[in-house]
Amino acid sequence: MTTPLAPRLRTWARRTLWALSGLGLALAALTAVAPAHAQPNDPAGFFDEAGGGALTTLPAGVQRIADIPYGPDPLQRMDIYLPSTPRSSVEGPAPVLFMVHGGGWRRGDKAMSGVVQEKAARWVPRGFVLISVNYRLHPAVNVLQEAIDVAVALDTAQKQAAQWGADPAKFILMGHSAGAHLVSFVNAHAALLGRLGIAPWLGTVSLDSALLNAPVVMSLPHYPFYDEVLGSDPAFWFAISPYHAVTGVQPPYQFVCSTSRPDRPCLQAQGMAAHVQALGGRAEVLPQDLTHGEINANLGLESDYTRAVEAFMGSLDPVVAQRLR
Repeated sequence: MTTPLAPRLRTWARRTLWALSGLGLALAALTAVAPAHAQPNDPAGFFDEAGGGALTTLPAGVQRIADIPYGPDPLQRMDIYLPSTPRSSVEGPAPVLFMVHGGGWRRGDKAMSGVVQEKAARWVPRGFVLISVNYRLHPAVNVLQEAIDVAVALDTAQKQAAQWGADPAKFILMGHSAGAHLVSFVNAHAALLGRLGIAPWLGTVSLDSALLNAPVVMSLPHYPFYDEVLGSDPAFWFAISPYHAVTGVQPPYQFVCSTSRPDRPCLQAQGMAAHVQALGGRAEVLPQDLTHGEINANLGLESDYTRAVEAFMGSLDPVVAQRLR
């Protein structure tokens, strides 16, 4: 199954790469917002962390509709988490958390326990629908094509939201690691995607991405797998860089970042937030003394961290705020 949006997005991607390749921008002229002490390797393996083992038992009060297709590839699928007992129709349609997993753009899965367990357990019983998305992976596709998958999945989910009791106008994007990069990139292109037919969403929670200003990251010491996935062409780095796509008119951002990682992703988050704010947009940074994996797996547990994310979510819409009380 394909959607009419997919070919338009592919055309947009080709034009984006063509335009950027002609700019001739020098890396030395960029504002440095990336970590100054990025590590040359990844001995801890946290960039590849996809979210733990597969979820085997659903949280109490939650049901899952698995593998809803949004494209022909077996990875172009999404899982829908709903209350096991229908809520009163008086409450109205449910807000949606649209979750994109991490895994270094090369691995990971929508059903990993760290991706969905605590999020579904906390928010689905409170009247949210949680959608967890798979996408095609490198090397079968490049990062820009992965972002297109996320955008097509979002469009498909919005168009089908009513059948799950959800509100297509009350989506909040969320992603971890590579998924955080992808939702940050999609959020930066909100105006363009709107012109292509995707409905507006409320905002985006970016969970510990360290690739927000891609050209700067690639110009400094970085993890070797970045070279494998992102290649050596500066035009491509610009094309997949959220920092260089924001215009100030995109939905609000919350950037959660780990203060314990040696590559200092909070510098990326702070630089991106400042850039968004300078353009007139809204962005905030939420540093956490948690590991890369804990930022994903612990979200939804009762904590100051979860409540701070909920405060951002509630600020986006009064119905969301009411469901979080």
